[in-house]
Amino acid sequence: MKRLLLTLLIPLLAAACTSTVVPQPKSAESYLQEGENFFERGLYDDAIGAWEKVRDSYYSPELNVIAELKIAEAYYLDERYAEAAAAYEDFLKQHPDHEKTSRVLYELGMSYYNQRLSADRDQGATRNALSTFESFLQQFPQDPKAEGVQVMADRCRDLLADHELYVGRFYYRTKKYAAASSRLEGLFKRYPNYFHRDEAYYYLGQAYLMKEDRTRAAQAFNELYREFPNSEFILPAQKLLEKRY
Repeated sequence: MKRLLLTLLIPLLAAACTSTVVPQPKSAESYLQEGENFFERGLYDDAIGAWEKVRDSYYSPELNVIAELKIAEAYYLDERYAEAAAAYEDFLKQHPDHEKTSRVLYELGMSYYNQRLSADRDQGATRNALSTFESFLQQFPQDPKAEGVQVMADRCRDLLADHELYVGRFYYRTKKYAAASSRLEGLFKRYPNYFHRDEAYYYLGQAYLMKEDRTRAAQAFNELYREFPNSEFILPAQKLLEKRY
């Protein structure tokens, strides 16, 4: 009986004496490298998850900054532009004088640019992109990317002008001639180099005619003739004038 009891007690004592080994928590540096490994394999969600642990650990201000920037970049390369824009905006607020501000501004502008919508829809993203590109050009005029940023800024202006023309046409077709002329006048003030100014002159002239403002209508049509002598809108404008006069 004693032997049986000893046989049963020895395993129990051994189990009781065995301590549970708790693994050491990973360091911020480990998570940073883990994120790099995921990032290089294109596993952006996993990379972001690892870097968020670095960012939220408050272990080191330097590592936190690196993690914040890498999270924004991962969103950007994963084409999650809304998240990228939010991350870059937050980074600029927290670190306005960071050495990589030019890159952050560029990718922030492109994040907004890649969210732009057609001219008949809301242009909030386009306006944000233009504002960011203008900040880039003001702060970093000698940057190698400056020429390309200028091209993007011009495209944003053209899209915003397209939107103004769309709204001006809408007001004209719904017989809100004062609103149409006001919107189109603003187009010329804000976007004097707009590519489709001939169409804008045409609708501006029509809006003035419908308001019985023949002097301004003639001015708009004369600008159309002077700047765009080969425009498709020349003949319709002439017919309108003949009909009204």
